[in-house]
Amino acid sequence: MTAATKLADPLGAHPSETARRAMIDSQLRVSGVNDPAVLAAMAAVAREDFVPEAARAAAYVDRAVSLGDGRALPAPLVHGRILTEAAITPDDTVLVIAAAGYLPALAAQFGCTVTALSPEDAVKAKRRSAPVSLILIDGAVEEIPANLVSLLSEGGRVVTGLAERGVTRLAAGTRVNGELALLPIADIGMPVLREFAKPKGWSF
Repeated sequence: MTAATKLADPLGAHPSETARRAMIDSQLRVSGVNDPAVLAAMAAVAREDFVPEAARAAAYVDRAVSLGDGRALPAPLVHGRILTEAAITPDDTVLVIAAAGYLPALAAQFGCTVTALSPEDAVKAKRRSAPVSLILIDGAVEEIPANLVSLLSEGGRVVTGLAERGVTRLAAGTRVNGELALLPIADIGMPVLREFAKPKGWSF
């Protein structure tokens, strides 16, 4: 029996498709991610295409995957929770802030308009066209700067990770009267985005 035969899926599926099904069944469904649209999106997008070649075998493990340069792709459950909380519709205009293209590709599965920015570009972004209705941040932030809030329409939503005193949480908020307040939803481990650290202040 050859190595290829040993690795073959009994149903004839490619190994990455088998890993994707296992991710959905053993990581997402058992953790409460059951929205059919979210599961369909995550089944459709090949996560291994968004990590370095050397990390492709670990693309579907239940932990963050290093992208190099201090960056990491969050665990699949993080993306499942973000998409569930976001409740994206085809009418949404979505800005995704991410170090990799995986979350933008997932968001595009919902038929909405998607723009992606790196964390470095996001902290310098200025509004040049119509505001967006939803911002997704693929990682944990200590704060969301005013320039990003200005990109959001009144009543627009944000789903992000929030880093506070060494703990990361999923959080969401809505822009009301020009202000954005984030509400923590659940503790969940995710990479912290260094660009969104709070400025260091004086302490006595």
